[in-house]
Amino acid sequence: MAGKLRREFIELLEKDEEFRYTVAGYLGLSEILKELKNLREGQSKLWEEVRSFRERQEAKRVWNYVSTAFSELKSALGVTFEMRTAAYIELILYEMGYVGARVEKKCILHKDEILEIDLFSENPLVVGEVIALLKDAASASREVEKLLTRVRAVEEKYGLRPVLTVLSVATASKQAAEKLVEEAERHGFRLVLGKEIEEALQI
Repeated sequence: MAGKLRREFIELLEKDEEFRYTVAGYLGLSEILKELKNLREGQSKLWEEVRSFRERQEAKRVWNYVSTAFSELKSALGVTFEMRTAAYIELILYEMGYVGARVEKKCILHKDEILEIDLFSENPLVVGEVIALLKDAASASREVEKLLTRVRAVEEKYGLRPVLTVLSVATASKQAAEKLVEEAERHGFRLVLGKEIEEALQI
């Protein structure tokens, strides 16, 4: 009897698709298939997250590269403008009768603080600062104060007033330029803009 039932059961499994699925459901195959589907969906979601993470990492890497390159370019441009300004100030000194005067960067110790001076000559005494860009009046005022701090430090160190005090700016907004002109008149320093240097050196 058991053998006959077994044969009939197997025969139904082979011939009746609906019966086959019904039995599979009873055996828990439907649950297994459901779990497999969930697993596939979870795996797809995981791969999406991995892809998104990689894209974010790549974007971050590119941004870091661009930021570094921009900083290096900005620094290089600043150094170039500083060198051009030094050459221009040497030309001014030559016209003032100081033949062979050299203008260069210098650091001095003042009140336990090291001050870097962009433009310096000891004989004749010259003090100057170089700025690549000024966007507004507030930043212009800060740079003027920075220059005046260095002038005071040099005067204390050498016991002399500079024959020439310079603030050189490559690019300035209209607001910043107006503030610089006002401060130059008030404090008596020479304001030099990038265009003036280019014309003088014919660059």
